[in-house]
Amino acid sequence: MAEIYMVRHGQASFGADNYDQLSQLGHQQAQWLGEYFNSLGLQFDHIYQGDLVRHTETTAGIAKGLTTEFSRVNVMPELNEFDFKALVNVYLQQHPELSLPSKPSVKEFFHLLKQAMIDWCHGTLVSDQLPETWKGFHDRVAQAYNHIQQHCSGKVLVVSSGGTNAQFISQVLRTPAETVVDLNLQSRNTGVSHFYFNQHAVRLTSFNTTPHLDSAERQQYITHG
Repeated sequence: MAEIYMVRHGQASFGADNYDQLSQLGHQQAQWLGEYFNSLGLQFDHIYQGDLVRHTETTAGIAKGLTTEFSRVNVMPELNEFDFKALVNVYLQQHPELSLPSKPSVKEFFHLLKQAMIDWCHGTLVSDQLPETWKGFHDRVAQAYNHIQQHCSGKVLVVSSGGTNAQFISQVLRTPAETVVDLNLQSRNTGVSHFYFNQHAVRLTSFNTTPHLDSAERQQYITHG
């Protein structure tokens, strides 16, 4: 069977004006992952990513660690993250008593995001200010992976985001929508989930592993933002 190595992007720039770029650590995480793949002798037959900057930079870092250049990277907007900032903003409009401080901690922000996602997946968070519905998010992720499943063989690298990856895993495991929320909030930067697949089935074999960060010297560099 063919294989998917699904990777969440490296640490982005939480708290900066532009979240959609890797931090210095994020670049390093991606390169370390590429070096780990290189130590296994992995060669990818297909490369897919979303079109966000943090996806592109993560893919480039993996290639650097692999000491190779990817001859073709397939860019699919369907692999992009949902607009979590719009989600939180709409949720706060409905619950102004939960407003965050001007510079919230990661913990404070993700606690609020969890509540917003739960309402979103239940269909109780609805607004013209949201770029897509929960069903729209579900369907575009399904479309992206259906394309990969039907058109790819060998080893496939997919670089995306925590919510998108969680959505696909939930679909593979046929779990309730709330599972996407839980998986998303557990997602590690440059965490790898592995699947075997053919045109008829997809099987998850591991979730959110960081073998490139599991040494005593690197565990401090495991991040979730």
